[in-house]
Amino acid sequence: MYFQFSVALALMILALGVSALLVGLQKLLAPSNPYARKLMAYECGEPPTGRAWINFNVRFYLIALIFVIFEVEVAFIYPVAAVFSEWVRHGQRLFALGELLIFLLILFVGLAYVWVKHDLEWIKKVPD
Repeated sequence: MYFQFSVALALMILALGVSALLVGLQKLLAPSNPYARKLMAYECGEPPTGRAWINFNVRFYLIALIFVIFEVEVAFIYPVAAVFSEWVRHGQRLFALGELLIFLLILFVGLAYVWVKHDLEWIKKVPD
């Protein structure tokens, strides 16, 4: 019964072995020359100014999350569009179109909800 997992186990052992080999090789061959300027938070050529911990507007995270959600959902439409003509040839035109329209309707309802809640506005008005 456990024989079915032997391939997965072998690949896991191989992956861990290769990872350990590469990390060990890096530790062996990479130059180690730590000094104060090199150990700064960002080694980009510019001297750091101010504190490292700054507050970001929470709106940034919300808008970025909404963007990622809708971007991924739109990416799911591409495979359906790629095989839609094949579905039409097989007589599944209305079924495929219905599925796609239901998917787009769900996306539209989500967008309308976010829009009504005013979560797409960068500067949100505080109620008095």
